[in-house]
Amino acid sequence: MRPSRSSLIALVTVLALGLPRAAGAQATVAISPDAEGVTRAARDYLEGFYEGDSTKIVRSISPTVVKYGFYVPKGDSTYHGEAMTFAEMLDYVRKVKARGRPVPADAPRQVVALEVLDQVAAAKVVAWWGTDFLHLARIDGRWMITQVIWQSPPVKGP
Repeated sequence: MRPSRSSLIALVTVLALGLPRAAGAQATVAISPDAEGVTRAARDYLEGFYEGDSTKIVRSISPTVVKYGFYVPKGDSTYHGEAMTFAEMLDYVRKVKARGRPVPADAPRQVVALEVLDQVAAAKVVAWWGTDFLHLARIDGRWMITQVIWQSPPVKGP
């Protein structure tokens, strides 16, 4: 059975409209000289929490950061929200360092620069605790995380 002429035209139109946009979005990150700085800040964020390295936290996160996330506590089935201040982040990573138990080598470590402009950027981090979406700003010439929204891994259905 041959596809109709209108089906082929529709397919070509969708591809013609969709591919350049997708390619353009990918090229924005790939060719941006700032993409490396954005990726480094996001990686410092992830590694800082994984390694208990407060130097990486201070280097990558603005002290005015706003972080809010959603998690499902053990024994519960609904999400609860939780804010975390910059001071609480530093306290958390210091406790990680003091425990001396590194994150397993096979823990998720995905860092993706989603969009990089000249003053602001967005990135995604996937870690053992869930997925974080980061907003970054260029502050005094450095990429710094200013906002984080996250959630624990999605709740599995019945």
